[in-house]
Amino acid sequence: MPPPPTLPTSAAAANPAGAQDAPARPTWGETLRVYLEPASLRMFALGFSAGLPLLLVLGTLSFRLREAGLDRTTIGYLSWVGLAYGFKWCWAPLVDRLPIPLLTRWMGRRRSWLLLSQAFIMAALVGMALADPRSELTLVVWCALAVAFASATQDIALDAFRIESADVRHQGALAATYQTGYRLAMIWAGAGVLWIAARAEVAPALATTGAASGVLYQQAAWTTAYLVMAASMLVGVLTVLFSREPARVELPPARNAAEWLRGALIEPFADFLRRYGKQALLILALIGVYRISDVVMGIMANPFYVDMGYTKDEVAAVTKVFGVIMTLVGAFIGGALSLRLGVMRVLMLGAILSAASNLLFAWLAGHGHDVTALVLVISADNLSAGVASAAFIAYLSGLTNIRYSATQYALFSSMMLLAPKWLAGYSGAFVDAYDYATFFTATACLGVPVLALIWLATRLVPVEKA
Repeated sequence: MPPPPTLPTSAAAANPAGAQDAPARPTWGETLRVYLEPASLRMFALGFSAGLPLLLVLGTLSFRLREAGLDRTTIGYLSWVGLAYGFKWCWAPLVDRLPIPLLTRWMGRRRSWLLLSQAFIMAALVGMALADPRSELTLVVWCALAVAFASATQDIALDAFRIESADVRHQGALAATYQTGYRLAMIWAGAGVLWIAARAEVAPALATTGAASGVLYQQAAWTTAYLVMAASMLVGVLTVLFSREPARVELPPARNAAEWLRGALIEPFADFLRRYGKQALLILALIGVYRISDVVMGIMANPFYVDMGYTKDEVAAVTKVFGVIMTLVGAFIGGALSLRLGVMRVLMLGAILSAASNLLFAWLAGHGHDVTALVLVISADNLSAGVASAAFIAYLSGLTNIRYSATQYALFSSMMLLAPKWLAGYSGAFVDAYDYATFFTATACLGVPVLALIWLATRLVPVEKA
């Protein structure tokens, strides 16, 4: 798919002499060939490694817990495990600056942190595979927290690896291949794990207690599925081992510990504030709520499928395979539109479509078990998500100073998740108090303030900065 472009003014910022010196727009053939470059292929595999853990501690886990008989309120609160992604900026300066003994000298700063985080993800996924949520829920939660923390650390190092691996003109291509690998991993961690669990069940049976759908929970089937997911992380491990460390951005050596802490913890944030001034708060507010409709709604999606009586195979085929494919189609459309219309216009379009698509879930809640209707709803929802994400990643990358790539990008991507994940924790209690249709309608209304923020950012933030 064509790359989500960097900010529409990045060329002007790099070449203030005038538009006549700006590089010509590449042809479609030149644009497509960039995806065959080694850096793009590496980012495809690393994107797979980044996308795999997310659903296993959020979406897929909520399906597993609901099938095991946990109530929706508890599942909603357990989604706060995902807040680890929202606070990764707290330890991003360490990933940006702190070497790992022996490992960093052998592999380099970025690759060493990638390999360490991937090893922890694999170990914690094995723990989730072996623990039974019906009797060992606490252990499942601790292992899920470990996966989320290690996955967030991998994201920090990987975002820096991506930004430092190419110049500004190639960032869109790397973002696109990263997203493609990421979405394919979501198919595997969403549809794949459900398909494996369904195949590993001894025999379908009805339970007198347990999930609302009445399907008997089989721990051995989920153990097999999660062990396969842990082994799938080897894709990322092997890619890191056979990749080259990107060119290191040399920073002035610190004269003492206080100066090192100031450079690692304070300067990345101070740099952002200096560059954007008063508009920094507006930018952070936009980042903080842009995906709020999707994130809050997504926590209850899998429990909704279980309660509506959809089987593992139906959910795997429609929401996890077909849905992710539609997301990739949406990303293709979003990338193409961004090339012609600019990032901010596509951000506005994506926000409108994302909020509106939640209303379709409200309709589905009153429609009953209907696979055809589910296909239509999933198509619209994932298509809109792809359009929005294509421009949003390039927008965040364009805000980043390469001197502090890991810390600043971690701040932006953390802000994107912090408020939505916190609010999503109450989603189960909301559904229990009201119903699914009311919940989905409320999540659509959450998208209204996003439109106002995009409108303000388009008009108030200087073009060369946003």
